[in-house]
Amino acid sequence: MSNADMAARIGVSVSTASERVRKLVANGVIRSFHGTLDPAAAGAKLCCFVLIDMEYYGEAAACEALVKRPEVMELHHISGAHSYLMKVRVADTDALQQFLQTEVKPLPAIKRTETVISLDALKESSVMKVTGADRD
Repeated sequence: MSNADMAARIGVSVSTASERVRKLVANGVIRSFHGTLDPAAAGAKLCCFVLIDMEYYGEAAACEALVKRPEVMELHHISGAHSYLMKVRVADTDALQQFLQTEVKPLPAIKRTETVISLDALKESSVMKVTGADRD
């Protein structure tokens, strides 16, 4: 959204809106600006979630390797029966199998993986509601 559109939407001048965005960027609230791609058009139609069990030794190196992979959309350290939850986007199940066999399972800390394939994404978003934040 342009600064002019944002200013009109929130009822302030363009310079005020621009200054607010500048402050949010400077304070690290806004980390980056980016476009949203259609996964199918980008060749990454298959979305899946991989539950990962890891050994303590080598865990940091495994996480470092995984977050560098372009197939990995998200990597979360979680509570419960598994160590991590990883969201992956690849072209198809063959690409998924190749990714798991060549990039994930060879990492020394990886003990076990369990993959859940998404049949349909009813909602995917990186947009979040902002509450209680300083709005100046």
